[in-house]
Amino acid sequence: MYKIILFYKYLIIDDPELLAEQQRELCERLNLKGRLIVATEGVNGTFEGTVKNIEEYLETMRSDPRFFDVDFKVSTGTGDAFPRLSIKVRTEIVSAHLGGDDVNPTRVTGKYIYSEELHDWINSGKEFYIVDMRNDYEHEVGHFAGSILPPLKNFRDLPSSLPTLAHLKDKTVVTVCTGGVRCEKASGYLVQNGFNDVYQLYGGIVTYMEKYSNEDFKGALYVFDGRVTMGFNTSDDKHEVIGKCWLCQSPTERYLDCAYLHCSGKRHFLCCQSCLQSDGRAFCSKECEEKL
Repeated sequence: MYKIILFYKYLIIDDPELLAEQQRELCERLNLKGRLIVATEGVNGTFEGTVKNIEEYLETMRSDPRFFDVDFKVSTGTGDAFPRLSIKVRTEIVSAHLGGDDVNPTRVTGKYIYSEELHDWINSGKEFYIVDMRNDYEHEVGHFAGSILPPLKNFRDLPSSLPTLAHLKDKTVVTVCTGGVRCEKASGYLVQNGFNDVYQLYGGIVTYMEKYSNEDFKGALYVFDGRVTMGFNTSDDKHEVIGKCWLCQSPTERYLDCAYLHCSGKRHFLCCQSCLQSDGRAFCSKECEEKL
């Protein structure tokens, strides 16, 4: 049996190269696959391994005073969620380019709101606005009902999308993302740009769905591993498939890459079983299919 862990922490890492090498040695010993980004601003990772080896990894991390309080999200794995181990040192643990050191979650970020409180807010009629800080293709397969979905092709697009959120500056805003790492920066960015009452969902959508599956978050959660999408209690009658095939608009939660290698958008898109070619390929549009 396999487990997948997802985690991050913003903190000052004095020697990212040393930590990366220590992590590589630990993960290789435990035969973990996945990826970890280490930067002077913190760590951001996701790994898969056997239950025993994941538990040993967690024990090792929690014995380090820097990481004892990390919120590890644990889910069931498949054994092939990641093709290899990748540990890299970068300038940021999530590509943002929102202003360099000026957007530093260790100094400014939104107020945490926990799943239970957000659930209460949703069911109380309180005025507030959920802003989804994930990429647009992630929104397509699942999102909170009634949430605001900025047109983000990439997280780096947040500054250009800021004008679409300007009407919320004096409203209560709750930012959400997969596991929380993007919201740490996104919520801080909103605060620094004059938004007066900004929260971020602690633990991200993953944590919320574990507690309240098939309630307020509709559809499935996009994840960056071999599973591609992740649902909770998908056999439940309440599970709603909101994703639609780009080609025929049928309900689907299947993502594929456009088979045309020179696709202008390098599109990762939703495609139902019926729209697959006989050889298993799929094209995001007739134009791409005709160009092959």
